[in-house]
Amino acid sequence: MNIALVFPPFYFEPMYNLPPLGLINLATVLKSSPHLVKIFDFPLDIRCKALPMDRDIYRACARHILQFTPDLAAFSVQCATYPPAVRIAEELKKLDPAIKIVFGGHNASSVDEITLLRFPFIDAIVRGEGEVTFPELVRAFEGHVTLGSIDGITFRMSGQVVRNPDRELIEKLDSLPVSDYTFVPPLHEYRDVCGIDRSVVILEVGRGCPHRCVYCSQSIMWKRRVRTFSTERIIGEMKNLAENFGAECFLLAFDQFTAKRGFAEQFCRGLIDAGLNHLPWYCISRLDTVDKDLLNLMRKAGCETMCYGIDSGSKKTLAFIRKDIDREVLFDRVRETTEAGIVPTLSFVIGFPEESRQDLDATLELALKSAATGNANILVQLATILPGTDLYEKYGSRLVRQVDSYFSLGIEFDQGKRIASDDALIDSDPAVFSSFYNVPCPAATLEELNETTSYFTIIATLYPRSFFLLSLELNRPILDLFFSFLDRVAEDAQTVEHGNVSWPGHGGTRGRDPRPPTGKLAERWLTPQACLAHFSDFAAESLARHDTLVREYIPEVVKYETCLLDAGHAEPPPSTFHIDSSRIGRIKPLRNGKTSIERFTFDIPSLILEFKYGRFPDNCPREAVFLAFTHAPGGTQVRQINEFGFDFLRLCDGQSTLEQIADQLYQKYGANKEREEFALMCAEAAGTLADLEALAPFASA
Repeated sequence: MNIALVFPPFYFEPMYNLPPLGLINLATVLKSSPHLVKIFDFPLDIRCKALPMDRDIYRACARHILQFTPDLAAFSVQCATYPPAVRIAEELKKLDPAIKIVFGGHNASSVDEITLLRFPFIDAIVRGEGEVTFPELVRAFEGHVTLGSIDGITFRMSGQVVRNPDRELIEKLDSLPVSDYTFVPPLHEYRDVCGIDRSVVILEVGRGCPHRCVYCSQSIMWKRRVRTFSTERIIGEMKNLAENFGAECFLLAFDQFTAKRGFAEQFCRGLIDAGLNHLPWYCISRLDTVDKDLLNLMRKAGCETMCYGIDSGSKKTLAFIRKDIDREVLFDRVRETTEAGIVPTLSFVIGFPEESRQDLDATLELALKSAATGNANILVQLATILPGTDLYEKYGSRLVRQVDSYFSLGIEFDQGKRIASDDALIDSDPAVFSSFYNVPCPAATLEELNETTSYFTIIATLYPRSFFLLSLELNRPILDLFFSFLDRVAEDAQTVEHGNVSWPGHGGTRGRDPRPPTGKLAERWLTPQACLAHFSDFAAESLARHDTLVREYIPEVVKYETCLLDAGHAEPPPSTFHIDSSRIGRIKPLRNGKTSIERFTFDIPSLILEFKYGRFPDNCPREAVFLAFTHAPGGTQVRQINEFGFDFLRLCDGQSTLEQIADQLYQKYGANKEREEFALMCAEAAGTLADLEALAPFASA
């Protein structure tokens, strides 16, 4: 048989595409069979311009598949790609009625019967793990075994949909063959077409989750059991992918990576012993399964970034979700994570069907306070009703279509909009396409929730400390203040501009402005540039309308965060600055374009330390503080300098010689020193500041 394994078309610019690991695994288990197997990675084809994004995209996909003359086409489908998979399957059956069509994946496993009833051109659904089930299904299509004998499939027979018993989970994951990446293009092709710096691959570490979160489909699919590959197997696969396929970064696919401390420690020490800790990797963790020692070990082993699922700042909402998060532990863990050199991403979810305005505000408050601890990325998503989850079972009858959540984006193939026939298909069956639907929430309208998920991350990224302090000082709910800011920004026509932008302050990572809103939301459109341009004025105007300030230091916190952002846009580092004391008279120091200096009248460094611990004091000592903000590859560096260093850098304009600068500073700082001695002191200061990359290469007269 010719077997086509299909990754349906998907394109969402902020995300980069990776090789489809699930299909690679299916191809690998069939490698020793007599069948000819080919993976069709349509998201990669879109990126490579080999597949045009237009209203004929599904017909083009079908024709491309049929050039392979397949006997069987198997689709790996999830939330957003379910409609494209259905449309391509329909086209395939029209063009070749003899072809067998199979679906698999989380969504298909949960809506298997209704999918087959609704779409007669789909022949079977593989539920759960496919590595054993799918090869048996192939044998059944060949006539070697009966469909009724295969556990884990749902199929159609004599006009009836038959659901066989579930298949037992694979007991030992190490029994599976190592994923064979020769079935997909070289990793550098994925890297280059996505415009990223490194070749990234997904590395499966384990499967399953024992928890009962109401929104999660994974724990249900894996029957709330947890299994892992051996650390030796995982490390060996990393070595193979790095040495033979050019992998440069790994996403460890397992929600419970640190749940068993011994497993995490063994993995980390194994990487270090194997000399593979130079390879960066990412993982998912829970706050209550890590501590300072484990985080330091993970960083030593190569962990670069990790995700914590925080979800909510409301105890009531957390109880509804069935998740227990200690807010006090949160700030300690985030601080310890960043101090270990790992960048944490904190994931929050809003819009649950029982959530109040106060619950939502508590979540946004926690997001801001978490971001204020330092170099943390904030992710805010709208609750999505995934098939098979408790949310789906309880609230599926209340589904409405108003806004697109994160899990429904990526199939806008008609000039940036969704194809009308796709929308009609989604409208026809909420039960099958529930991820494209919403459940009303008492906390806010769905439009407001959509604005919050689209734009609040910008605030939490650029001005987390200032925005939270402003809310405290004005005694205004964060959500209300947020919408006031959006209204303020909407007054400027520049807010409609969008495109590629740099998001400073997070290790130089790059992002893209949020997708343009439609309908009512088109009036309010926030970009990072607009936020930077308007927030300082918004804060000043808001505070000016307030009678008295309890926290008089707030304007300086706004200035501090603005300096961080300005430094993030600075020029690249210069070449090394050298001081030759014999040429002092001719040197013209110039402050580096990537360094800015500011004077503050409050003890800002002490305040920033308080924020790291989740504390936002009413008072702050008045004290003259001088700070230098320098752009660096790992993010903006902030250094406290003395008043002499501040005045010295302020005079380094590239026009004045070092001797002239020394003359200007002599009266204030040269007491009890000869002029020549003071000039040498200025030269030494220039050398020190050059080592800190605060000075550009000198120019001489």
